[in-house]
Amino acid sequence: MGPVKSLDHYWNDRNPVALALYPLSLLYTAVVLLNRARHRHRNRYRPRLPVRAVIVVGNLTVGGTGKTPMVVWLCGLLKDHGYRPGVVSRGYGGQARHWPQPVTPESDPAQVGDEPVLIAIRGGCPVYVDPDRNRAARALLAAHDCDIIVADDGLQHHALRRDLEIVMVDGQRRFGNGLCLPAGPLREPPGRLDEVDFVVVNGPPRPGERAMQLTGTLALSVQRPEQVMALAALCGRRVHALAGIGHPPRFFDMLTAAGLEVIPHAFPDHHPYTVDEIRFDDGLPVLMTEKDAVKCRGMAGPEHWFVPVSAVPEPALASAILRAVQALDRLHSLR
Repeated sequence: MGPVKSLDHYWNDRNPVALALYPLSLLYTAVVLLNRARHRHRNRYRPRLPVRAVIVVGNLTVGGTGKTPMVVWLCGLLKDHGYRPGVVSRGYGGQARHWPQPVTPESDPAQVGDEPVLIAIRGGCPVYVDPDRNRAARALLAAHDCDIIVADDGLQHHALRRDLEIVMVDGQRRFGNGLCLPAGPLREPPGRLDEVDFVVVNGPPRPGERAMQLTGTLALSVQRPEQVMALAALCGRRVHALAGIGHPPRFFDMLTAAGLEVIPHAFPDHHPYTVDEIRFDDGLPVLMTEKDAVKCRGMAGPEHWFVPVSAVPEPALASAILRAVQALDRLHSLR
């Protein structure tokens, strides 16, 4: 008997396993649609958050699509144009006993989640986490003078009243077999894309979509981030590569494209690492994603490096988002 395959192995096409799960997919879809309708009705009577705009960045599928780099890029764009953004997130994997929680670059990822800590490090703006995003947003606004809320991975959190929705898409995997969980990778039916404001593809876009690339050319020491080397300095060398993200092959492929000989070590998204999992006895460099590095700061050695990536969307996306925010600002001022 061969190894047991994970469920996502069957999400690429409509194979017998996916079709067998299709009745559960229909039930899941019905619950999702009812929940969305219920919150939309309630949101008609909920007061708006006192900000110029609430922008949600999310995706339709399970797994990584580049949401976190997009949130960091979006915060930078807004700050560069005079806005004061703050970020709210669920804090997935965080074990804090009390919510909401403020997040700083020094926060413990085990308490507040790894992605919020990364956003706090890279985004340079206030970050609050809470499974209830409305509560997180109110706490953030009570503590900071922010005029825009950016919700990280909040597309399916319909209780949060939003003004703009940005959906991220993996250009390689797209939407798999097009079915909702558990028969496929979709969190919502594909028709949801017709309702959002921007569809941004991490890879080659299709008509109506915006293009984005992830770039990473430097490696930073996990122990001492001020120690930096060009990724090209490792060209031709064997390295261990660790990735506990939604789609680890994307990180491995990036390193391979840079000319490195990669020994891959894939882990589940948000994986809590142990020392034994990141240490090797062969003296080779160990490269990891920036999201993994925030969890390994206390157990890394001089051989551990992380490769930060940045979102580089097509130039037209920035101007389109700014126009939309300006239009919302004018609309809200008339109410």
